[in-house]
Amino acid sequence: EQSTSEWSILLRHVYLVAPHKASAVTSHWENPDAPAISTTNQINQPTSKMKVPLANLLCITVLASSSTSLPLEKRGASSGKEKRVQYAAWDDVNVLAHGLLQLGQGLKEHVDKTKGQVRDITVKMKVLNVTISELGKLTQQLQEDNEALKVKAKSLEEQENFVLNVSADLKQKTEELLKDRQKDTERMNKLEEKVDGLMQGERLDAGNASYSDSRVIQWMLEAQNKRIDELVERIKQQQEKLDKQNIRIRTLLQNEIRMKNERLALKRMEDEVQMNTSAEQRDSPIAMASDCHELFLRGETSSGLYTIQPSDSEPFEVFCEMTSKAGWTVIQRRKDGSVDFDQLWQAYQDGFGSLHGEFWLGLDKIYSVSKGGNYILKVQFSDWRDDLQTISYRFRLNGEESNYSLRILESPAGNLESAMSTEASAVAFSTRDKDNDQKNDLNCAKQLSGGWWFSNCGRSNLNGKYFATPAPKQRHQRKQGVFWKTWRGRYYPLKTTTMMIAPAEIENKS
Repeated sequence: EQSTSEWSILLRHVYLVAPHKASAVTSHWENPDAPAISTTNQINQPTSKMKVPLANLLCITVLASSSTSLPLEKRGASSGKEKRVQYAAWDDVNVLAHGLLQLGQGLKEHVDKTKGQVRDITVKMKVLNVTISELGKLTQQLQEDNEALKVKAKSLEEQENFVLNVSADLKQKTEELLKDRQKDTERMNKLEEKVDGLMQGERLDAGNASYSDSRVIQWMLEAQNKRIDELVERIKQQQEKLDKQNIRIRTLLQNEIRMKNERLALKRMEDEVQMNTSAEQRDSPIAMASDCHELFLRGETSSGLYTIQPSDSEPFEVFCEMTSKAGWTVIQRRKDGSVDFDQLWQAYQDGFGSLHGEFWLGLDKIYSVSKGGNYILKVQFSDWRDDLQTISYRFRLNGEESNYSLRILESPAGNLESAMSTEASAVAFSTRDKDNDQKNDLNCAKQLSGGWWFSNCGRSNLNGKYFATPAPKQRHQRKQGVFWKTWRGRYYPLKTTTMMIAPAEIENKS
């Protein structure tokens, strides 16, 4: 009776969480000779229809384990009290095992998805930290420049006040000298009048008067004239000093104004190009080189940012990869996915990204560099095991009138098969808003992402979406990635890519 009571309590719990299962178990308890509860059809049903909550599965598990330990009792009519032990059917155990298996699989998929999201967030956080660090450095530099300008401005104010005070003192002295000169002029006039009077008196009394008084007056006049000459000379000296001081003041002010204007102009120039290129480099002969190899021939051996100016083009900055034999002008770089390469035609024509990180130099600039002669295109890429591969082409790039069509002049040397079209006809550049590929019924740039010299949408695309490991499981997503079909296959996203150009003459020298 106690076992029967406990079994009834368990059945009430099952009615709460799984009424259909409880009713089946009750029927089996009341009719022990009936066939076992069959749930084979439930196992064969699609997984999407078996939506058993976690709490229900746990309760059923407890029920199954309890049923193995609690025997069922049945009162017989003819033979008295007779105990018969009943156990859970094998189909019920299969149902529970299948449910737990589905639950474990769901949890595993959820964990894998969470790990992928955490990795994506980590990559984005690293890129954000680098950007914040660069902005912090730029802000600190601007603050230092601002403080320096404030100090200069304060110094200029002090110098201006000093110049004003000196000018006021000089003006006061000049006024005093002018007053002294006026007084001396008045005295001279009075002395001249006295001398004229004395001369007239000497003519009248020449016979009786002595010449002693006239000599004294003449000596006084000479002394007075000498003093006047000295005063005039002093005035001239003071005037010359004033002129020199004014010239110095004007020169100082002009120099300060010119320096301030130069600083403002340099700051505007740095803001426009967003680079820290010095004014000396812009005015130097090196800045007028046509490409990085010309800089290499002039003695530059360090890789980094330089300013070049191809023929019939404005100066612009490039990243030069200097090797022991040549200087390469880098036109594309992918390494961390920090820049979105799914851009429109205008962006690919002008260029985008940061020369310090990921970037596309721009079709206009690539054409201006390579139009002067035969050039080599070198492509480097690596996989996620950091294995590196390089392939080089002789090429010719046409201008905007032919949609920057690319023609490979000869097949590359080496074991790696070409993944770019080596046909006689050139392949035009395509973007999702300007379809120039050779597929009549399909826009390769829209299907594969990014801009590229697409021939038939399938052999290479180094400007596709950047996928960090693990790559997407769906093939239609992986085919939008950065790939080179003849190396790692159509659906393998590459880790890094670099495209660079140099004159074909470097092969002859090497």
